[in-house]
Amino acid sequence: MADIIEDEQVRVAKLLDAQSKAIELFDAIGERGLIRAGVREKQVSDEIRDLAAEMFGVARFWHKRIVRSGINTLQPYRQNPPDREIAADDIAFCDFGPLFEGWEADFGRTYVLGDDPVKHRLRDDLPAIFDAGRAFFETHPDVTGEELYAHTTALATAAGWEFGGSHSGHLVGEFPHEKIAGEEIGSYIAPGSDQPMRRLDRSGRQCHWILEIHLVDRDRGIGGFYEELLDLRPAFPR
Repeated sequence: MADIIEDEQVRVAKLLDAQSKAIELFDAIGERGLIRAGVREKQVSDEIRDLAAEMFGVARFWHKRIVRSGINTLQPYRQNPPDREIAADDIAFCDFGPLFEGWEADFGRTYVLGDDPVKHRLRDDLPAIFDAGRAFFETHPDVTGEELYAHTTALATAAGWEFGGSHSGHLVGEFPHEKIAGEEIGSYIAPGSDQPMRRLDRSGRQCHWILEIHLVDRDRGIGGFYEELLDLRPAFPR
C-alpha cells in the first residue's frame, strides 16, 4: 500500500510540474508577442515549438500543435482548417500538448488582438466557465463524464455562447495515454461517458483529467479555447 501511495504522489507531482512548465511556456508566448498580425498560423506554431525546445528541451508533443485564428477558431480539435494569416483584429487560440520528461501537459489559451468588446468578453468568459465546471466537479463526488459535459455546455449557453466541442476533456498522464485508452468514450468528458470520473484506470491507478472549454459564436465567426488540469491543483497556485 505504501508503494501505491508513493507512486501516486510521484504521478501527481509530475503532472503538476508538466503543467507548471506549460504555464511558463504560454507566459513567454504572450511576453514575446508571438500571436501577432501578418504571420500565418503555422509559422506561429513552429515558433512556439522552437520556444518550447529552447526553454525546456521539449522535443515532442503528444498531440498535433494547434494555432487557430479568426474563422478557424470555430473548428474543433479533429478538424484541420487551412493555414490562415492572422489579422490585426483577430481572436486566436493555442492548444499544445508538450511532453516534459515523458509526462503530458495539455494547455490552451486565447488571445485577442484589437479592441473588439465581444472578442474580449469571449476570452474572459473562458476561464470563468472553466472555474464553474471545476467547481461542479469538486462538489459532485460521483460525477460522470457525460454529466460534467452536460454541465459545461449548459454554462456556455447561459453565458450566451455555443459549446464548440463534442467533448470537454479527457484523461491525461504518462505518455502515451491515447494509446492506452484509444477511442473509448470513457476516456473523455462526453455524452455516453457514464462511469464516475473518480475511479482507477485499467492499471489500477487514479484517473486524472483535463477540462477543456471551447466557446463559439457562429454568427460572428469567432471562437475561443481554454484548458488545463481539472482534478489537480498546485499546492501554491499562481
